[in-house]
Amino acid sequence: MQTFVRIVDAGSMTAAAKQLATTQPTISRRLKMLEHYLGLHLLKRTTHSLLLTADGERCYERFKDLLVAWDTVESDLRGAKEEPSGVLRVLAPHAFGQDHLIAPLAQYLSRYPKMAVEWNLHDDRSLHDFIAEGIDCSIHVGHPKDQNMVATQIGDISRSIIASPNLFQHHPMPQHPSDLANLPWVALSTFYQSELELKNHQTGEVTQIKFNPRLRTDNLYAMKNAVVQGVGVGVGSTWIVLDDIAQGKLINLLPDWSASRLPVYLLYPYARFYPAKLRCFISSMKEMLPAIFEPISDQAPK
Repeated sequence: MQTFVRIVDAGSMTAAAKQLATTQPTISRRLKMLEHYLGLHLLKRTTHSLLLTADGERCYERFKDLLVAWDTVESDLRGAKEEPSGVLRVLAPHAFGQDHLIAPLAQYLSRYPKMAVEWNLHDDRSLHDFIAEGIDCSIHVGHPKDQNMVATQIGDISRSIIASPNLFQHHPMPQHPSDLANLPWVALSTFYQSELELKNHQTGEVTQIKFNPRLRTDNLYAMKNAVVQGVGVGVGSTWIVLDDIAQGKLINLLPDWSASRLPVYLLYPYARFYPAKLRCFISSMKEMLPAIFEPISDQAPK
């Protein structure tokens, strides 16, 4: 039953085999055994896809309910102190996922020695087909768009307006956000393309600026490094630019102004039952992650 449900959720036998850590022939053999046992054809096989038959649709819904019920019974029998085991597949943003999130991840693995984690770094904010991709949960920067996900905010990240000192050998230093429109820009396409809303921390004034970026990238490190090279102005997470500002490689432009803070969420699909590995990860991240955001916020350039 589990193999059949995983085939349907994953969309192919090959994807199901990968998620179940087995081979495609093994998955095919299990499906044939199930169909033979039931005396039913569950899937229609085409060149490029698998389609549920009418019997397959009925079985899929019933099997999912049975598997959830069994997981619930198993969890109750093991008790609330069940130690998680197995592999957890997590999606995290590239920059944050290889920097600030590694310490909490290491603590989770230390706390639960029977766990292993697949730590997938991806900046595509539209990648939310969790089931088909075999993803258990995601750490997501920015407001989530998928209403079918449980979204728990665990912090937020301040952003700074930055530029290389070399840029102002050929351009005047901006005195107001309106001056930024006359400068070349590097856009971080996952969060801004050709316009930004900026707010003054002292007066509360809000203004919107528009610009034509000379470079667009979906990677925070690439954006920062391009700005260091003098390609243009950028807006990035404060934590990633602090050292370069301290070393004089970057200038924090208009320190009384900034773009809105970016919220950070834990995302995972709605379900009636969550396995211990996911429940414990969610609990650990809720406990550990808020603490790493306060130091980031406290270091924001003024």
